[in-house]
Amino acid sequence: MVRKGFTLVELMIVILIVAILAAVAIPLMTGRIDAAKWSEGKSAMGTIATAVRAYYAEKGCDPAPSAPSLNPADPGFIGVTAQDLDGTYFEQTAAVCYSIVGGSTGCVPSTGQVFFSIRCDAGPSTRPGAPTKPSAVTLIQTAGNPAAFVDIP
Repeated sequence: MVRKGFTLVELMIVILIVAILAAVAIPLMTGRIDAAKWSEGKSAMGTIATAVRAYYAEKGCDPAPSAPSLNPADPGFIGVTAQDLDGTYFEQTAAVCYSIVGGSTGCVPSTGQVFFSIRCDAGPSTRPGAPTKPSAVTLIQTAGNPAAFVDIP
């Protein structure tokens, strides 16, 4: 009588290999989930950056206009409303998550090059599932250089 099939030891080895692969893959995947959630915040910061560049293109650099702001009551309001920035994980009600860092935004009069720093904080968001790591991301553009995202742990 010939028996075909797997022995209990062979099945246990396969289960062990699958468990090891799952133990390695799950932490990698959870890190990617936060990165995917941050794409919403980075997209909104890109919208703000475009509005800041348009603000300086319209107002000019010399003499320096009012500082760009997300607050509609400010003279430097850039036209990006709370509805434009409101998303699944980040909210903009009363400037909760997004801010233009004061003192780091401006324009070089001789060249017209714009520089800015825009910050997105995940901590103040009351939305369920907001990312936890990093706690904040900043979009920084220095005069003459492309904008770059910097994670703040």
